[in-house]
Amino acid sequence: MINTIIYTVCFMMLFASNIKAQSNIENVLLKIEKNNKSIKAHQQYVAAKKLHYKTGITLQNPSVEYEYLNGSPANAGNQTDFLILQSFDFPTAYGKKKQVAELQIEQIDFQLTAISRDILLNAKQVCIELIYHNKKQTELKKRLKNAEKLHSDYQKKLINGDANILDVNKAKLQLINLQNDFRFNSSQINQFNQKLTELNGGVSIEFNDTVYQIPTKVPEFNLLVDLIDANNPTLKTLQQEEEINQKKIELTRAMSLPKMEVGYRYQSILGQQYQGVRLGLTIPLWENKNTVKFQKAKILFSEAKIEEHKNQHHSEIQQLYEKYQNLNISLTDFKQILSTINNTELLEKALKLGEISSIQYFMEINYFYNSFDKYLELEKEYYLVIAELYKYQL
Repeated sequence: MINTIIYTVCFMMLFASNIKAQSNIENVLLKIEKNNKSIKAHQQYVAAKKLHYKTGITLQNPSVEYEYLNGSPANAGNQTDFLILQSFDFPTAYGKKKQVAELQIEQIDFQLTAISRDILLNAKQVCIELIYHNKKQTELKKRLKNAEKLHSDYQKKLINGDANILDVNKAKLQLINLQNDFRFNSSQINQFNQKLTELNGGVSIEFNDTVYQIPTKVPEFNLLVDLIDANNPTLKTLQQEEEINQKKIELTRAMSLPKMEVGYRYQSILGQQYQGVRLGLTIPLWENKNTVKFQKAKILFSEAKIEEHKNQHHSEIQQLYEKYQNLNISLTDFKQILSTINNTELLEKALKLGEISSIQYFMEINYFYNSFDKYLELEKEYYLVIAELYKYQL
C-alpha cells in the first residue's frame, strides 16, 4: 500500500513537472509570436498587400470634360461642350477580379503562417537547447562538488603521506577540466537566452527549465505525412497559386470581351443646345493576344512546383522520421545501461577503502561522465527531431 502511494505521488510530480515544461515552452512561444520584429513586419506587409489586392477590382474612375470656346468674329457666338464618361470592362470581369483577389489574400495569409512557423520552430529549438544545457549544468555542479572534495582530500592525504603528488595532479586536472566545462556550458546558456531575447523582439526573457515536454507518441509515417500536408502552409501557397492561375484564365477571357463606355454629352453653340447619351465599344483584336496561353503555361508550372515540393518534403519527413526511430532506440538502450552503471558512490567508497587505485577511479568515473553526456546529447537530438516533425502544429 505504501509503495503504491509513493509511486502515485512520484507519477503526479513527474506529470506536473512535464505540464510545467509544456506550459513554459508554450508561454515563450506566445510571447515571441507577439513581440518578434520579423513577424510584426510581415504582418504589416500582409496588411498592405491585402489592400493592394483589393485595388483595381472596381469600376474605373469616370471622366468629366468641359470646354468653353470663344467665337471669332464677335458675331460667331461661343461654344460650350460638357461630357461625363464612364468606361467599364465586360460585367463578368469584375466578378472574376474579385475571386482572384480573394484567392491572393488567402495565399498571402499562408505565406505569413509559413514565416511565423519557421520563427516559432527556431524559438522552440532554442528552448530545447536551453533545457539540455540547464540539465547539463545541474550535472556539472554535482561533478564539480565531488571533484573539489576529492582534490581537497588528496591534498590532505599528501600532507599526511597517504598519497603522492601524481594522485593530487590527477584530481586537480579533473577539477580544472570540469571547471572549464562548467564555464563553457554557462556561456552557452547565456548565448541561448540572448537568442530568445532577440527572437522576443529585444524584450528580455530567460528559460530555466530542465525537463523536456513529453510529446504524444509520433503517429506512424503515412498518417504523419497526411497531417503535415493538411497543415503545410508552403504547400497550400503553391496550391493556391495554381488556383489563382486557373481563375486568371477565366479573368483573361472575360477581359478579352468588348469594353464599353457610357456617357452624357451637352453642347451649346450659336444659341442652339444639343444633349444626349454617348455610347462606345472597344473591339478586342490584338491587345490580349496569347494571354490565355501564358496563363495555361503558368498552371503547368504551378503543378510541377507542387509535385516537386511534395517529393522533396516527403523525403525530408521520411529522413526525420527514421532519425526519430533510431534515436528512440538509442535512448532506450542508454537508459537501460545507465541504470546499471551509475555507480559513482560505489567508486568513491571503493577508492576510500583502497579497493581500486586512483587511475582506475578516474578512468571509471570519466567513462560514466562521457556516457551520461552522450545520453544528454541524444536526448536533446530526439526532442529536436520531434519538434521539427510537429512543426505543423505551431
